[in-house]
Amino acid sequence: MRTAFLQRFPPVGTFILAAVLNARIYLQSARSLKKSQVLMIPAEKVRDALGTDPAFTRAVVTELARGYRRAVKEVKGQKLRTGAERLANWLLQRADGEGADRIPLPFEKRVLSSLLGMTPENLSRAFAVLKTHGVTSRGAVITLADRPALAAFARPDPLIDAPE
Repeated sequence: MRTAFLQRFPPVGTFILAAVLNARIYLQSARSLKKSQVLMIPAEKVRDALGTDPAFTRAVVTELARGYRRAVKEVKGQKLRTGAERLANWLLQRADGEGADRIPLPFEKRVLSSLLGMTPENLSRAFAVLKTHGVTSRGAVITLADRPALAAFARPDPLIDAPE
């Protein structure tokens, strides 16, 4: 079976919620990239709580809505951008989050390529394209020498890139 990195989960988040609610086979598996704690709740307990706890139900609906919006944004990014543009936008988001122009990669480049929907070879080509926009990659550290030039190339779109 082929695998792909679909998404990163925030420090507190849900996983396979739609499968649990629908009592269906889950479509994803997970792997922790660093030390983590996982709380597993039996699916029947979750479904029972939906019918008895309005606050829990609102929280589940909100989580599903956020997940849906993340998925739509991801599909839009995959369909409307080249690999280099996806990488550029990912780097700009990381730089804003880190508050720096030197970005340590939180995982291996092959994981990044899968997250961005490309092969490792295409990721390498995307980095080569971004060199002309001030991006250098040395091991696990990416440096943005000209953020305005990178932003002009990436053309961030709030309908895809704004945080939820």
